Amino acid sequence: MRTQSVATPADVERLLIERYRAMGPGGRLAAALELNAELELLARAGIRARHGELPPEEERLRLFALRLGRDPMRLAFGWDPGSAGA
Repeated sequence: MRTQSVATPADVERLLIERYRAMGPGGRLAAALELNAELELLARAGIRARHGELPPEEERLRLFALRLGRDPMRLAFGWDPGSAGA
């Protein structure tokens, strides 16, 4: 069996897949939602580390910018995360 990651031994990946299967669809969804919430907390902490305290709306826009990128942010929100003062 070839693993999905060269850094993960095959027996560990096999165990991980077994555990995911045992969780069932609801358990996997709950785990994914929890991971997503944790990633958002980390992303917001990174935004505050780079830009200091921001108004909630700007922090939210910067969070979206991390996910979408610069061009989609300009198109969707008319806001350029790379512009001076942004």
